[in-house]
Amino acid sequence: MDNIDTVIDALERAPALVVPLVREMPIPLLKRRPTPEKWSVHEHACHLATVHGVFFQRLDYLLSHPAPVITPYLPGTDEPDDALMRMDLDDALASYSNDRARLVERLRQVSPTEWAKSAIHPEYSRYTVFIMFRHLALHDLFHAYRIEELVLNPAWGRGA
Repeated sequence: MDNIDTVIDALERAPALVVPLVREMPIPLLKRRPTPEKWSVHEHACHLATVHGVFFQRLDYLLSHPAPVITPYLPGTDEPDDALMRMDLDDALASYSNDRARLVERLRQVSPTEWAKSAIHPEYSRYTVFIMFRHLALHDLFHAYRIEELVLNPAWGRGA
């Protein structure tokens, strides 16, 4: 099995990377989308706050069912296009940090056997508790990268 501690560490550290990065964006630019179909810094940050519920539910489901089948999470398909824009950013960032701390604490209680528990996920050839949370750690980095691209966008200037 891959290194569980590395995944937990990445999950635990992510808010300390993401939150200050979001705060680098001038307030007037937080909700600016680079194109109409691409997310703003605000939306990326709020999305990170909303996914914890999915992962808490999936973890409980995987560990309590003998042959779990995962339903893919498709953000934006069930909510209006502006749902993330309507969220309060400060509340979302606080929720992201607090929920992540709770998740990390929960993951520290998961046994090595449970980390190896598998499920069927229609989007992946294999899926385990470990893969699910490695995926979440990579998901954080993906959105952090997108946020940084927006923060550093030279075409936007600094605050217009």
